Amino acid sequence: MSKLYNQNIIKVLRLTRDMMVLADLGDSHRCDKSCGILYGTLRDTAYKLRSLAEKEKELHIEQDIWDITE
Repeated sequence: MSKLYNQNIIKVLRLTRDMMVLADLGDSHRCDKSCGILYGTLRDTAYKLRSLAEKEKELHIEQDIWDITE
């Protein structure tokens, strides 16, 4: 069983993927500029969170505490 701190990083990575998909879907169906702002903000936030989670994952790998095989 993997450590909860590693499982949570995986959950953040999955969540950001879902956020990106939703931003793309919402952007393709938006009806006005304010919706575009909403989905653009969602996408930007997803990229920022994903970057932080990937860096944290790399730190855990370097520290030899990453116990999840993908």
